[in-house]
Amino acid sequence: MTKIIFVTGGVVSSVGKGVCVASIGRILKSRGVSVSLMKLDPYLNVDPGTMSPYQHGEVFVTGDGSETDLDLGHYERFVDVNLTGLSNITAGRIYSEVIARERRGEFLGGTIQAVPHVTDAIKKRISLLAERSGAEVVVVEVGGTVGDIEGLPFLEAIRQMRNEVGRDNAYYIHVTFLPYISATDELKTKPTQHSVRELRGIGILPDAIICRADHDVDDEIKNKISIYCDVPNDAVINLPTVSSIYEVPLILQEEGLGDQVARALRLDGGGSRDMAGWREMVSAIRAPKRTLPIAIVGKYVDLRDSYISVKEALLHAGLHYGLDVDVQWVNSERIEEEGPDRLLESASGVVVPGGFGARGVEGMIQTARYARDHDVPYLGLCLGLQVMVVEIGRSLMGLAAANSTEMNPNTPHPVIDLMNSQRGVTDMGGTMRLGVYPCETIPDSWARKAYGEAVVEERHRHRWEVNNRYRERMEAVNLWPTGLSPDGELIEIMEYAPAKFMVGTQFHPEFLSRPNRPHPLFREFIGVATDVVREGGQPPLPEIGLRE
Repeated sequence: MTKIIFVTGGVVSSVGKGVCVASIGRILKSRGVSVSLMKLDPYLNVDPGTMSPYQHGEVFVTGDGSETDLDLGHYERFVDVNLTGLSNITAGRIYSEVIARERRGEFLGGTIQAVPHVTDAIKKRISLLAERSGAEVVVVEVGGTVGDIEGLPFLEAIRQMRNEVGRDNAYYIHVTFLPYISATDELKTKPTQHSVRELRGIGILPDAIICRADHDVDDEIKNKISIYCDVPNDAVINLPTVSSIYEVPLILQEEGLGDQVARALRLDGGGSRDMAGWREMVSAIRAPKRTLPIAIVGKYVDLRDSYISVKEALLHAGLHYGLDVDVQWVNSERIEEEGPDRLLESASGVVVPGGFGARGVEGMIQTARYARDHDVPYLGLCLGLQVMVVEIGRSLMGLAAANSTEMNPNTPHPVIDLMNSQRGVTDMGGTMRLGVYPCETIPDSWARKAYGEAVVEERHRHRWEVNNRYRERMEAVNLWPTGLSPDGELIEIMEYAPAKFMVGTQFHPEFLSRPNRPHPLFREFIGVATDVVREGGQPPLPEIGLRE
């Protein structure tokens, strides 16, 4: 039977439950245990796809086209697994399913209640992931904090599961925050005590408590938490704030959490417990390195979690070259107000990530123009590709009014237009071009150089695309499609050939980057930005057009 680890949170949100869950998965995988992971979100949205990034951060897209919580990105990067929509369930989806069953008459006239109908639906979803994944252990994170009204059905469901799977097959971890009071120079445990009391009132007794704090938790505080929260002393885990999230698995392992879980669940995967490979990677992250400034120019930079996968992909690529990437966050609306020169002058490369809506887009277009004029390496992701096309349309193709119909439905030159498959779509949730699609790369291009393969698969999330009616005019000014759908109809990658590196992708390569395996396009982008001399030198000039 699949064993399940449940992770709950208390005191405050944003204490790092997602990173803790990902780290637990990493520890178990290093021991040779197969792992899958799951996030239970109590909000009533069916998925985060229609939510503003300011509300919930980045929308992470899985290979099967599910729009999910950003924590799934942490799961995939730490554990190096490809998850599906089964790994993220919201209250909105659960209630929708229960109500749909009631409308079909499946409950035979019975009264529908939170218990047992909603809780049964939650348990069924957890069991389905366990069955479909075939994993020895499923690590399940419950979003929010103990005491949130909307989270109660989820907590009740995971309470019930201990009896259903057996006490030896379930393990509960509670993540809490210990505030530091500077006036008395001490960490306070009372909020943790109240959080655990609330959890026990629901019927869940934590087997371990992870204490998040900005200072080390000493033995005296651990003893206090052990006594008042009724957990073994060695199950009180110290997790101080660290400079890199990739240090967390090593800290949890050194604190003994891996051994605690393995003993309780009787796990013996036969793998190494020293996490040597991960430790070597973290040592490389910590080592002093040359800094490379890279600007991320977007409309959601005030909440940096909106671009968390982009930031991590840049750090992964920098690590590949022994560099510290200094991410410079630039709001595209500031560029509209102040111009790009001063805001981008120190950047060795520019990334324009995805987004929706007209706000700040003109600043992104100015950014693309700045990168092209100054030959600054440029990587455009989804919307970043589209603004690159619009800018070249205006500046080089003689189409002063070129635009995307998303930004100006009445533009006379829609170089970016709504996909045919999206015309007539009225529901906004889950209706974009989503998930993995194949892309054929063109020889003698940065795309082929980076991937080293003729056909690749990447994850998409978009409604608008490059308008094929303008393809010949784009090629005439050396803007080339270097990645196409197998039927040649959809442009997936575009490159401006005269530039040192100016590449845009319709898909989101950041979702497939890993700390020990950076995404090829990010790797090449950083390589050009730092003038790293690679074996074989620069790629040959594309046959599709000569660089100036």
